[in-house]
Amino acid sequence: MAKKKIEEKKETIFLPMPLEDIMGDRFGRYSKYIIQERALPDARDGLKPVQRRILFAMYNDGNVFERAHRKSAKTVGLVIGNYHPHGDSSVYEAMVRMSQSWKVRVPLIDMHGNNGSIDDDPAAAMRYTEARLSKVSSTMMLDIDKETVEFSPNFDDTIEEPTVLPARFPTLLVNGATGIASGYATNIPPSNLSEVVDATVYRLQNPECSLEEIMEVMPGPDFPTGGIVQGKKGIEEAYRSGKGRIVVRGKAYIEEAKTINQIIITEIPYEVIKMNLVKKMDDIRLSKDIDGILDVRDESDRNGLRIVVDLKKDTDANLVLNYLYKNTDLQVYYNFNVVAIVEKRPMQLGLLQCLDAFVRYRQDVVLRRSRYELNKMEARCHILEGLMKAVSVMDEVIEIIRKSKDKADSKLGLCKAFGFTDIQAEAIVNLRLYRLSSTDIIQLREEFAQLVNEMEITKTILEDKNVLRSTIVKELREVKKEYGDERRTEIQDEVEEIVIDKLSMITNERVMITISRDGYVKRVSLRSYTASEGQVTGIKEGDQLIGALEADTLDTILLFTSKGNYGYLPVYQMEEAKWKDVGSHVNNIMKIDADDKIINAIAVKNFNTYAWVVTISASGNIKKTPINQWVVQRNNKVMPAMKLKAKDEMLKAFLVYDNQEIVCMSQTGFCTRYPADVVPSTNTRSQGVKSMNFGKDDCLATACVLPDENHSLLVLCEKGQMKRLRTPDILTTSRTVKGEMICKKVKSNPSTISYAQAVIPYDECVFLDQERYILQAKDVPLMAKDATFSNPISFKNGWYFVKGIEECKIIDGPMDDLLTMDQSAEIEEKVHNDYEMIDLFED
Repeated sequence: MAKKKIEEKKETIFLPMPLEDIMGDRFGRYSKYIIQERALPDARDGLKPVQRRILFAMYNDGNVFERAHRKSAKTVGLVIGNYHPHGDSSVYEAMVRMSQSWKVRVPLIDMHGNNGSIDDDPAAAMRYTEARLSKVSSTMMLDIDKETVEFSPNFDDTIEEPTVLPARFPTLLVNGATGIASGYATNIPPSNLSEVVDATVYRLQNPECSLEEIMEVMPGPDFPTGGIVQGKKGIEEAYRSGKGRIVVRGKAYIEEAKTINQIIITEIPYEVIKMNLVKKMDDIRLSKDIDGILDVRDESDRNGLRIVVDLKKDTDANLVLNYLYKNTDLQVYYNFNVVAIVEKRPMQLGLLQCLDAFVRYRQDVVLRRSRYELNKMEARCHILEGLMKAVSVMDEVIEIIRKSKDKADSKLGLCKAFGFTDIQAEAIVNLRLYRLSSTDIIQLREEFAQLVNEMEITKTILEDKNVLRSTIVKELREVKKEYGDERRTEIQDEVEEIVIDKLSMITNERVMITISRDGYVKRVSLRSYTASEGQVTGIKEGDQLIGALEADTLDTILLFTSKGNYGYLPVYQMEEAKWKDVGSHVNNIMKIDADDKIINAIAVKNFNTYAWVVTISASGNIKKTPINQWVVQRNNKVMPAMKLKAKDEMLKAFLVYDNQEIVCMSQTGFCTRYPADVVPSTNTRSQGVKSMNFGKDDCLATACVLPDENHSLLVLCEKGQMKRLRTPDILTTSRTVKGEMICKKVKSNPSTISYAQAVIPYDECVFLDQERYILQAKDVPLMAKDATFSNPISFKNGWYFVKGIEECKIIDGPMDDLLTMDQSAEIEEKVHNDYEMIDLFED
């Protein structure tokens, strides 16, 4: 029978519930606990539960500032064992943070030993450090034993702990807070204690005041690490809504010495790790992102923070400082997110709401304290009244006590004989005989009179709101007088916009640059180039050299590709290499297709010059674009240089200047010559107009500029034959004609034109196959148009002509004649249509 009953008791009842409901319920409980009991501070005392428990445990254990320090491990053990049943590391870390002067504006714990550093060094283990409450923490505990705050049972119901501390100043604003809960996060900056007290007093005395008035006495946050806060509007927005962003930068000044300049950093932004900041600055020095930094040193010691950046004497120190502000944590953004627990609920609070929450709480604390003290004084006055009455009839009192059987009988006799209350009778029977002197009765009367006065004052606090307000103001000012200090963080009204001219960061020097067809580029110091003693530069197998040129690091190279694109490449962005190295691919700087080959390169020193870039395509289109339209702001990819049709490709790009002529040549040897003015000036995205007419099975081979009559025309064929033509021998034609033949047709061995270039007699022509051939232009025979080609060099397989990098001249001219991008876009379609009609008519 008994066994059956036990089995009945063991029977389990299952309640079917959806998994979503179970998970939602459990996570809801967890979230509620995390929000209220772990991560977010209380708006009243500004503390998280673990911080509150640490302070109360130390206070309750007598570990206060008047006494010696005690091992931190003892405090951690007390907190874990009595109030906070979590890991010891979380308790010790919270304890350490409250002692770190670079993390909190007013440290609440005074710690001996290694409590970490601004370099993010960890604190020593708790068995090595010692701690006690700091002096300011005494104001957090004052009157806690006067029923000013509610107490609740601890986790195991063995003792009670305060739900909030009776703080005498707004700790939430003074020390700030950070924390992440479920669905909530908080990030409250520290502020100056004196300013916070002044703001609280002003709010008490002017409950309807505006935020602008409060900001007159509390202009912004005051970080423990100092620094500069920029943007008064950002501060105002954050104070108004509880969310916002401000700029925080370190303080630095520039010192000039005989041989070097120095940037001295004395303060860094809040919560920036100094070691990481110094490392980032040194990385900039090593990578030479900005030129002129010689050394970066951390000279910080016990006297204060000091970071020194040594600069070359001729380096612009302000430019370097701005670069450090922009590219390191010397300037950061601080995001306000003021979330705190108000009446057990997380709320987003502005500055006025934070002050109001503290004022309401402080009023409640003072009222509770006053009621407690009034009750105590009333009870004492009641006893004093009994004692004074007993002294006046002391003989009768003594007689009654003598005749009584015990203490209870004595109290009963006194109450019946003289009408004493039980409390008064208790005090009388416990009265010592020496208190019966005449002196003591005087003291009793004085104490009574003093208590009556104090009771009147206390009653006014309870009854008169003005007196209550004055009491709170007085206590706040006492805190300010004792613990207030000067502001550390400077407030600036406007956010300084940092604009860095990249070119001013680069030291201009002469270098050699090389560019290859497959997109490999490099810059070489003149020392390395000179040491090469004329050797051929490094080229990847199967690649072709476009050209090499001595240039300035501040020059810009325009790279033109076969797919009708161009790349904008400043010389200083090229990786430095040795003359024998292949170099790095341009794809490291800008995005370019793998099958897009470089056909020409132009070096530009100044884009404000009177020049055009002419581009031609295999289908026969030609156009020119002002040089000032090739500038781009971002060069992370190639841009369109010419609009191409399907299966078309760009053949060549070259420069043309005012009053110059263009020569176009077909593969079969037909040639046209006409002024560059007849080619319309359009933008980079246009497709151009017809360059010349072609016969059957013919197409455009090349084109070039013909500067003047002193130049001859060097013509190359695919098989390596070449010749020169005198400029006067080339007829001037219109643009859309077939032109004249410039070579004799040999049916048995036809020549296919591949390249043409204007030269003067002593120009060097470079050819490469397995070897390098340098040929002066005068060594190529001048021949008539009806002559065939000559073979001054016998090439091996795989030969090619090194086209060279063309340099853009700086020519003053009527720059208004050069189209802007907008103007060009507006007239492009009209110009193109007009020229198409002319082409059709001439055909």
